[in-house]
Amino acid sequence: MRITVSGPPGSGTTSLSKYLVNTHNYSLISAGEVFRSLAAEHNMNLSEFGRMAETDESVDLMIDTRQKEIGEARDNIVIEGRLAGHMIDTADIRIWVAASVECRSVRISDREGIDQQTAVELTIERESCEAGRYLKYYNIDINDLTVYDLVINSEVWDVADIGAIVDAAIAGLKR
Repeated sequence: MRITVSGPPGSGTTSLSKYLVNTHNYSLISAGEVFRSLAAEHNMNLSEFGRMAETDESVDLMIDTRQKEIGEARDNIVIEGRLAGHMIDTADIRIWVAASVECRSVRISDREGIDQQTAVELTIERESCEAGRYLKYYNIDINDLTVYDLVINSEVWDVADIGAIVDAAIAGLKR
């Protein structure tokens, strides 16, 4: 089983991915994990590598290529990342976790230790920048959710509820 979990920052993709890994004993590959490993391979800290990614399109391409290679080479894996649903051709289930920018900014504010208004501004800026890169590099409109099998609003349900929905989907595929 290959499951992709995508969504904007603060939507709950990491929480859902961890739930699926723990519940189903799957392995996890995340774009963030790939980003960290590539930063280390380049002898850079995350901030330095992030700045490089803003000016060097090969960074995004490296991350996406590495995640795709790992995700398509393994079974019983959860692939978490904004583009995972678009990139993993062999996915059994593609999930998009949604939430409003207001909801997500509260989560990001709590997680990052920044004020909520700053979180809103940074989130909108980041999403705009990413959307432009995805369109430029891959001709992917990140707001087109038609590639996803499930689009779940994490403002409505908590991770256990969302996990139960996904569990039902997995059970349905296994029949």
